[in-house]
Amino acid sequence: MRGRRTAVAGTVTAVLACAAVIGVRPASADGMTRFHQQEIAWHRCQSGPGDTTGKELDDAKAQCAEVTVPLDYSRPGGRTIKVAMSRLTATDPARRRGTLLYNPGGPGVPAMSLTLLVKKAAPAVAARYDLIGMDPRFVGRSTPLNCAWPTIAVGSAGPDRRTFDRGVALARDLAARCGRHRDALPYASTRNTARDMDVIRAALGEPRLSYLGSSYGTYLGAVYLQLFPRRADRVVLDSAVNTDLFGPDLTSTQGPALAAVLENWAAWTARHHRRYRLGDSVTAVLAAVNRIDHAVTRAPLKVGRHRVDARVLPVILFGVTAGDSEESYAGFAADLRVLHDAARGLTVTPTPTLDAVLTGLSSPDADGSVSAQTAIMCADRAAPRDPETYYRDIQAHRADEPLFGPLIRNISPCSFWPAVPAEPPTAVRNSVPVLMVGTTGDPGTPYEGQLVTHRALTGSRLVTLRGAFRHTVYGGLFAPRNACIDTAVNRYLIEGVLPARDTTCPDSPAGT
Repeated sequence: MRGRRTAVAGTVTAVLACAAVIGVRPASADGMTRFHQQEIAWHRCQSGPGDTTGKELDDAKAQCAEVTVPLDYSRPGGRTIKVAMSRLTATDPARRRGTLLYNPGGPGVPAMSLTLLVKKAAPAVAARYDLIGMDPRFVGRSTPLNCAWPTIAVGSAGPDRRTFDRGVALARDLAARCGRHRDALPYASTRNTARDMDVIRAALGEPRLSYLGSSYGTYLGAVYLQLFPRRADRVVLDSAVNTDLFGPDLTSTQGPALAAVLENWAAWTARHHRRYRLGDSVTAVLAAVNRIDHAVTRAPLKVGRHRVDARVLPVILFGVTAGDSEESYAGFAADLRVLHDAARGLTVTPTPTLDAVLTGLSSPDADGSVSAQTAIMCADRAAPRDPETYYRDIQAHRADEPLFGPLIRNISPCSFWPAVPAEPPTAVRNSVPVLMVGTTGDPGTPYEGQLVTHRALTGSRLVTLRGAFRHTVYGGLFAPRNACIDTAVNRYLIEGVLPARDTTCPDSPAGT
């Protein structure tokens, strides 16, 4: 997830010779030829006068196109869908070395315009590579999958059985609304998105594909490595997902990391007590957060035109994962000050950010982005279907995870999904060279899970940012820059030099 609003709205040994197919009949070479050899019709990106994203791409001299891919790769002669992409050509064509595809995470985040961020953050990389931004299948400008959900989140299970059951009913209803797409749902998986990437590679005429992925994008990159090890060129995975666990219940592993980042924010806020008046010690600040939590358990808080209840508050608190910059921590503290005043019965006006978050949480999933994101996770790994499994887990962790446990362990629509995955989860085990970067205090993809993936990718080198509490670390794309991390990534992408061994970086700003 990216940014405070995005983070809140959201909420993640096989033998190489046979790794390309697990549980699926291999497509014949003839069956895939028409996809691999299709002609790409590049065009302008702006689709109309209101398309600001397309205009930004056009102003940057990007090109846009759609490629045709099979819905089901085991039946390449069957139904097809479109996958949209953008391209920024290398700014130094005389030294161009290939194509770099970027995925920022999600899952289900449109990436066509985000190549502009990469070009701005890493001009030396943009000089040497054509940058490709792909909207994954069913996302953004690709063939859509919109379940017309009336809300974007099940939210927290709340304090008791009654609130948990209310969430179960909502999850069941959201899943049922996707029933009309049941013929497509099994094929929304990361495995098929990785296959789509390889169709793009082939259609571009590239023998190999370089890749930069962050957050969920690291899982997509790892799956691509497993399916197409000989097609991978230089691959960077930023803040890696635990590839052994990715699926609907992955968030249940985040508890300790969330508690740690909340404590780190509390220490920052205590140092700024005169401004935010939430407490002059870590203990006092966390006590203020607990007072807000206890207040919403008694009755919803009135926050401007909004109501904040026990289902919504943990989603707001999850916004502490947006990063450990002064700006992010200050914004989160301002939001908590508003909620603390509301808990005391005062009339309050939400900050602009808090108002936007609460508006989003009470709005329908108009563009289908959240239902498409859910479809990806449900297609990757089946979830337990008995609600009691979740309730017992929540109850078992109420003492050690009182704030976040009912959110990160809650049931999701995947438990009632109207389709089952077409394939088993991908077992990622290979020795393809990879550069991994991450931080010890990552609240989005906890460091312990990053180490699991590092061990599975035996050809990887890991550069660890010590002591930081942020999710994603490269290029300042979504968190503060770090010169040491940026140097390692840029050297690998431009010169092909992996560190000789795993190494660490100090938590210091870029340029110091």
